[in-house]
Amino acid sequence: MNHLSGVNRLANRYHAMRHGQGKANVAGIIVSGIETDRRGDWGLSDLGREQVSAAAEACGLPVDTVICSSDFSRARQTAEIVRARLGAPPVVVAAALRERCFGDLEGTGTGNYARVWAADEAGGGDGGDAGGGDAGAGIERAAAVLDRTTALVADLERRYAGRDILLVSHGDPLQILQTGFLRMDPAAHRRLPPLGTAEIRALRLG
Repeated sequence: MNHLSGVNRLANRYHAMRHGQGKANVAGIIVSGIETDRRGDWGLSDLGREQVSAAAEACGLPVDTVICSSDFSRARQTAEIVRARLGAPPVVVAAALRERCFGDLEGTGTGNYARVWAADEAGGGDGGDAGGGDAGAGIERAAAVLDRTTALVADLERRYAGRDILLVSHGDPLQILQTGFLRMDPAAHRRLPPLGTAEIRALRLG
């Protein structure tokens, strides 16, 4: 469900930020389960920290920015660097911004992402089938990611007004969240320009 489908005007200004380069990016493996993240050292690389510092310095966001972050270490570390640079309030940790679950592909090479994205497109309007189709089992539907991420934005709309809100998350969740703002099929998320590591992008209703 797209919780923004009936929204014509937003009370706040939203910005998506993908975490900086993480150690999983360097290793070229998929770390999409929170337990995998908690069991290992999957935070930011040294380059990732530099990327985030540079992005925070250049972002122009105000001191009262509300920063919401996935609870994965690479996202939390990103959010904390930005918070420190801005002097912003404490980071709000939100499970709704977690990485998309890639099921049986956990721990495999990141080249497998392309298989999932192809399955998304093939699945059409419901964001792909529940099992991930030919890509693998246990893969979270694009439509389910859309539901949880846009529900968070709807909740933030009820809690705040007139604020800049920075959503720190991961590649797929942010690609899919953008489709919610643009009223697109979530299965088509890869048709949008992908966010680079530590990139900040304004989110506006389509």
